[in-house]
Amino acid sequence: MSQLAPSPAADAAGMQRLPRQLHLVDLQRTLRIGDLVFIRIPYGPFRQIAAVTGSWTNHVGIVVDVPRDGVIVAESRVPISCRSRLARFVGRSEQGRVAVLRLPRPLSGLEVQRLRRAVDRRLGGVYDTGFNLASRRQFCSRFVHEVLLEATGEHLGRVTTFKDLLAANPNADLRLWRLWYFGRIPWTRTTITPASLYFSGALQVLFDGRVR
Repeated sequence: MSQLAPSPAADAAGMQRLPRQLHLVDLQRTLRIGDLVFIRIPYGPFRQIAAVTGSWTNHVGIVVDVPRDGVIVAESRVPISCRSRLARFVGRSEQGRVAVLRLPRPLSGLEVQRLRRAVDRRLGGVYDTGFNLASRRQFCSRFVHEVLLEATGEHLGRVTTFKDLLAANPNADLRLWRLWYFGRIPWTRTTITPASLYFSGALQVLFDGRVR
């Protein structure tokens, strides 16, 4: 993790990308509601999520409020969905690696209201360690995908099966996944990954680097 991994596709015209090394206070000043914040959780199963999706990131949240005393990120994490201060959210990322992506337009007032309602409905939801889109539980990329869809109608990320996901990454270590699923990987289960949001062509890159 000493080198920064490649960023998503080029930014849309008119948006200036921030420097790749930044103080948290400077990053906070630029954020707006609806921004997606990507980090890397440095623990075994989550490292494998990054590896199997061909990305450095394995966790994502969404900015839900920007008060002066600290930006608020909504996220689905173990054990339940919650709101977190940006400082605590990015403080969990390995070596301070953070990326912020956003839609190419600000959200309207109505969309902000919808986003907050969508978040509120999901707060306290139990984390889904099976990463199953058909489950009543939540996981980070599903949480963000569904919140933005309800708020804006934008369908971000890509729904995939475990079979297709693992076939696209033949070097993935299946031993952990067999252990994770008690010996039987659910090949036909549909899911959505943080990487599919990170590499979405519909988003602009505001920041992709390290936060101090």
